[in-house]
Order: sequence, then C-alpha cells, then structure tokens
Amino acid sequence: MADTVLLIVDAENDFFPPNGALPVPDGTSIIPPINRIIVYATDHGWYVVTTRDLHETEHDGWPLHCKRNTWGAEFHPDILLPEVFVVVSKGTRPGEGAYSGFHSPDGNPEHSKLHTVLQRLGVKKLVIAGLATDYCVRATVLDALRLGYEVVVLEDAIRGVEVNPGDSARAIQEMKDAGATFMMADAFMQNSA
Repeated sequence: MADTVLLIVDAENDFFPPNGALPVPDGTSIIPPINRIIVYATDHGWYVVTTRDLHETEHDGWPLHCKRNTWGAEFHPDILLPEVFVVVSKGTRPGEGAYSGFHSPDGNPEHSKLHTVLQRLGVKKLVIAGLATDYCVRATVLDALRLGYEVVVLEDAIRGVEVNPGDSARAIQEMKDAGATFMMADAFMQNSA
C-alpha cells in the first residue's frame, strides 16, 4: 500500500485547547485516533505527510496563529509522529490564508507543493485526519478529490471550528457529495487489514 498516504492536516499547538491562539473545540480528542492510525500507517509502509499553517501576519479576520518559529506553529507534542515524515507548509506569505494543503500561489492545486510531493511518491489514495473540519480539512479534501485522489476521511480524527452552528456538518456533507468516504479510524483499520 505504498501508494497510500496518511495526511495529517494542521495538527499544530495553536489549534488545540486550552492554550492555542485559535483553539478548535474538543480538538484534543483527535489525538488518540491519529496516534493509532500513525502506527498502522508506518506498519503498512505508508508515507506520513503533515500540512502546517505557517503565518507571518493575521489573515481573513483570524487572530495571528501558527507564527513561524513559535510554540503555536509546532506540532502538538502528544501526536506521535514517526521518525520520518514529510511537512508541507502553507500560508507562508503575508496575509495569505491558504486553507487547503494543495494551496499554490497561482491558485492552481496542480501546482501545489503537496501535489508535487504526492505525485513524486506515486500516491493514489489519501487517508486524512486533522483540523479543522470546516476549514482546512474541507478545503484539502475537496482539492484532493478534484485532483483525482481517492480520499478517506477519519471522522473521529477531525473536529470543526463551528463559527456558525452546523458548519462542520455542512462541510462533511459537501465532502461526501464530492466523493470522499468517511470512516471511524478503528473501522478503517479493521476493514483495510
């Protein structure tokens, strides 16, 4: 299954309660299933790729978060990332939002660093976890589907911001309608064994 990647979206300190600058409610509950799928992924020879916000300024009305070279931009210490994994940074230019892991300066996901990396690795399938359901996970999943990847989202390993009630449910429905499969992490591992 070397054509499969575990893609962890923006699992950075600033997105986790209680001390993050932009904490996702109940965000820490995604850590145990993410750790289980990391073990499964490494045992099965998958690549592990993480996206990360890396900002210099505020953007789109959000408070400054995941600032370069700060604690907030570091991956949550309880997430047991493997010794070798790939990091793709986004939102690195001043004022740039870059919700999708497939963001590129020219707006074309085909030109993104993430797509280039996945193509080089021969990846066809993405198993996605991380934060936040209604923003970066949603945008990343939709771009992945547009680019022709098979996408499985681990529903117990994502959480939403819920700026407006129901945002996460609407995002999940949108991802399903676009072709993403949703499964609980343990069920996915059992079905894939």
